[in-house]
Amino acid sequence: MTQAIAFYMERAEDAAKEARDATLNNVRDRALRSEAAWRAMADQARQVKENKARNDQAREASAAAVARFPSPTG
Repeated sequence: MTQAIAFYMERAEDAAKEARDATLNNVRDRALRSEAAWRAMADQARQVKENKARNDQAREASAAAVARFPSPTG
């Protein structure tokens, strides 16, 4: 996941550079839209990674609680 985030950020930086270097307004606008899209994908991937870590931690805590207090039937 971290590689995906880095990839998205690299593409965003490439698009930002393209926008800075553009001489035509439509090319600059397209590059800025591209940059925004890549940054949004990076943000979403980062959020997924954080949520996964949080869920994994909760799952481990739940499993530890079950191990400490097994059910009386099994």
